Amino acid sequence: MSLQELKKRRRGDYGFHLEYRTRWSDNDMYDHMNNSVYSFLYDSIVNAYLMEHCALHPPSSSQIGLVVHSSSDYFGSVGFPALVDLGLRVNQLGKSSVIYEIGVFERGVEEVKAVGSFTHVFVERITNRPAAEGMNKSTREGLEKLLVKGSAKL
Repeated sequence: MSLQELKKRRRGDYGFHLEYRTRWSDNDMYDHMNNSVYSFLYDSIVNAYLMEHCALHPPSSSQIGLVVHSSSDYFGSVGFPALVDLGLRVNQLGKSSVIYEIGVFERGVEEVKAVGSFTHVFVERITNRPAAEGMNKSTREGLEKLLVKGSAKL
């Protein structure tokens, strides 16, 4: 996906949303949200969705998602005391893997501030290997609800 296409993202491009109130400690010495906080936000919206819509229970689920790749493209700054709206979609869904896209928006500003990508491989908790049948049915069904029409299945 080109940077120009990512810059055009709007809230409506995402099927699940989560609000985050920035904190003073999120800012770095340059007076904007530190890059590490973006990773925290990506992890938070993905896991909130998995718990709310895919029956994931992190302490006891038979399968867990391992992050095998993440990236972020930044188009503008966000900092305390801003409210941030996060958007989540699924760009690709495979047998045991999923590629999420996360949009970061500042409340009251239409343009996207950052777009992140986050890849999970779902593995058996005990072996840390993908199951022969792939991800659990409840996980797949929940993720399919966010799969962007016309997106590739892995």
